[in-house]
Amino acid sequence: MIRVVVDTNVFVSSFFGGNPRKIIDLWKSGKITLCISRPIIDEYFEVLRRLGLQNEPELDELLSLFAHGFHILFTAKTPKLNIVEKDADDNKFIECAVALKSNHIISGDKALREIQDYMGIKIQSPKQFLDEYSNLKR
Repeated sequence: MIRVVVDTNVFVSSFFGGNPRKIIDLWKSGKITLCISRPIIDEYFEVLRRLGLQNEPELDELLSLFAHGFHILFTAKTPKLNIVEKDADDNKFIECAVALKSNHIISGDKALREIQDYMGIKIQSPKQFLDEYSNLKR
Protein backbone atom coordinates (compact mmCIF):
# COMPACT_ATOMS: atom_id res chain seq x y z
CA MET A 1 0.00 0.00 0.00
CA ILE A 2 1.29 3.45 -0.89
CA ARG A 3 1.82 5.63 2.16
CA VAL A 4 1.33 9.37 1.73
CA VAL A 5 1.60 12.48 3.85
CA VAL A 6 -0.83 15.13 2.63
CA ASP A 7 0.14 18.76 3.23
CA THR A 8 -2.52 20.99 4.74
CA ASN A 9 -2.99 23.00 1.54
CA VAL A 10 -3.90 19.82 -0.35
CA PHE A 11 -6.16 18.54 2.44
CA VAL A 12 -8.08 21.82 2.65
CA SER A 13 -8.21 22.23 -1.15
CA SER A 14 -9.87 18.81 -1.37
CA PHE A 15 -13.06 20.45 -0.08
CA PHE A 16 -13.20 22.40 -3.35
CA GLY A 17 -12.58 19.50 -5.78
CA GLY A 18 -9.88 19.01 -8.39
CA ASN A 19 -6.75 16.92 -7.95
CA PRO A 20 -6.66 17.37 -4.16
CA ARG A 21 -10.15 15.83 -3.97
CA LYS A 22 -8.98 12.91 -6.14
CA ILE A 23 -6.18 12.22 -3.65
CA ILE A 24 -8.54 12.24 -0.66
CA ASP A 25 -10.91 10.00 -2.65
CA LEU A 26 -8.05 7.51 -3.18
CA TRP A 27 -7.57 7.43 0.59
CA LYS A 28 -11.31 7.15 1.31
CA SER A 29 -11.56 4.24 -1.13
CA GLY A 30 -8.67 2.44 0.61
CA LYS A 31 -6.19 2.74 -2.27
CA ILE A 32 -3.59 4.75 -0.36
CA THR A 33 -2.72 5.04 3.34
CA LEU A 34 -2.71 8.49 4.93
CA CYS A 35 0.20 9.14 7.30
CA ILE A 36 -0.47 11.74 9.99
CA SER A 37 0.89 13.13 13.23
CA ARG A 38 -0.66 15.29 15.92
CA PRO A 39 0.88 18.53 14.57
CA ILE A 40 -0.51 17.74 11.10
CA ILE A 41 -4.03 17.00 12.37
CA ASP A 42 -3.94 20.15 14.50
CA GLU A 43 -2.99 22.24 11.48
CA TYR A 44 -5.66 20.63 9.27
CA PHE A 45 -8.43 21.57 11.67
CA GLU A 46 -7.01 24.97 12.60
CA VAL A 47 -6.98 26.01 8.93
CA LEU A 48 -10.47 24.56 8.35
CA ARG A 49 -11.77 26.57 11.32
CA ARG A 50 -10.02 29.72 10.11
CA LEU A 51 -11.64 29.33 6.68
CA GLY A 52 -15.06 28.68 8.20
CA LEU A 53 -15.23 25.11 6.87
CA GLN A 54 -15.66 23.40 10.25
CA ASN A 55 -19.37 22.77 9.58
CA GLU A 56 -18.94 21.17 6.15
CA PRO A 57 -20.77 17.79 5.96
CA GLU A 58 -17.67 16.18 4.47
CA LEU A 59 -15.69 17.14 7.58
CA ASP A 60 -17.89 14.89 9.74
CA GLU A 61 -17.13 11.99 7.41
CA LEU A 62 -13.39 12.72 7.57
CA LEU A 63 -13.47 12.96 11.37
CA SER A 64 -15.18 9.58 11.51
CA LEU A 65 -12.53 8.05 9.23
CA PHE A 66 -9.77 9.57 11.39
CA ALA A 67 -11.41 8.30 14.59
CA HIS A 68 -11.71 4.77 13.23
CA GLY A 69 -8.16 4.76 11.84
CA PHE A 70 -9.41 4.09 8.31
CA HIS A 71 -6.29 3.45 6.19
CA ILE A 72 -4.37 5.77 8.49
CA LEU A 73 -1.01 5.46 10.16
CA PHE A 74 -0.50 7.79 13.10
CA THR A 75 2.72 8.63 14.85
CA ALA A 76 3.04 10.33 18.21
CA LYS A 77 6.82 10.59 17.90
CA THR A 78 8.67 12.13 15.00
CA PRO A 79 12.32 13.02 14.55
CA LYS A 80 13.14 16.72 14.75
CA LEU A 81 14.42 17.78 11.34
CA ASN A 82 15.37 21.09 9.78
CA ILE A 83 15.10 20.38 6.06
CA VAL A 84 12.69 23.09 4.89
CA GLU A 85 14.69 26.21 5.68
CA LYS A 86 12.32 28.64 3.91
CA ASP A 87 9.33 27.53 6.02
CA ALA A 88 10.39 25.60 9.12
CA ASP A 89 6.74 24.84 9.98
CA ASP A 90 6.64 22.52 6.94
CA ASN A 91 9.25 20.23 8.51
CA LYS A 92 6.41 18.40 10.31
CA PHE A 93 5.40 16.79 7.00
CA ILE A 94 8.90 15.44 6.38
CA GLU A 95 9.19 14.36 10.02
CA CYS A 96 5.95 12.40 9.75
CA ALA A 97 6.97 10.83 6.44
CA VAL A 98 10.30 9.70 7.91
CA ALA A 99 8.71 8.33 11.09
CA LEU A 100 6.07 6.32 9.19
CA LYS A 101 8.23 5.36 6.21
CA SER A 102 5.94 7.17 3.79
CA ASN A 103 6.62 7.00 0.06
CA HIS A 104 5.26 10.44 -0.80
CA ILE A 105 4.52 13.90 0.52
CA ILE A 106 1.82 15.58 -1.55
CA SER A 107 2.00 19.35 -1.35
CA GLY A 108 1.18 22.53 -3.18
CA ASP A 109 3.75 24.39 -1.10
CA LYS A 110 6.63 25.70 -3.20
CA ALA A 111 9.20 25.68 -0.37
CA LEU A 112 8.46 22.05 0.41
CA ARG A 113 8.29 20.90 -3.21
CA GLU A 114 11.67 22.50 -4.01
CA ILE A 115 13.24 19.66 -2.01
CA GLN A 116 11.70 17.10 -4.43
CA ASP A 117 13.12 14.07 -2.60
CA TYR A 118 14.29 13.41 0.94
CA MET A 119 15.65 9.99 1.88
CA GLY A 120 13.68 8.41 -0.96
CA ILE A 121 10.46 10.23 -0.04
CA LYS A 122 9.11 11.97 -3.12
CA ILE A 123 7.70 15.44 -2.57
CA GLN A 124 5.16 16.02 -5.32
CA SER A 125 2.27 18.22 -6.37
CA PRO A 126 -1.15 16.57 -6.47
CA LYS A 127 -0.91 16.28 -10.26
CA GLN A 128 2.56 14.70 -10.14
CA PHE A 129 1.37 12.16 -7.59
CA LEU A 130 -1.79 11.29 -9.53
CA ASP A 131 0.21 10.88 -12.76
CA GLU A 132 2.67 8.54 -11.02
CA TYR A 133 -0.16 6.66 -9.29
CA SER A 134 -1.98 6.05 -12.58
CA ASN A 135 1.25 4.75 -14.13
CA LEU A 136 1.75 2.36 -11.19
CA LYS A 137 -1.76 0.99 -11.59
CA ARG A 138 -1.34 0.13 -15.28
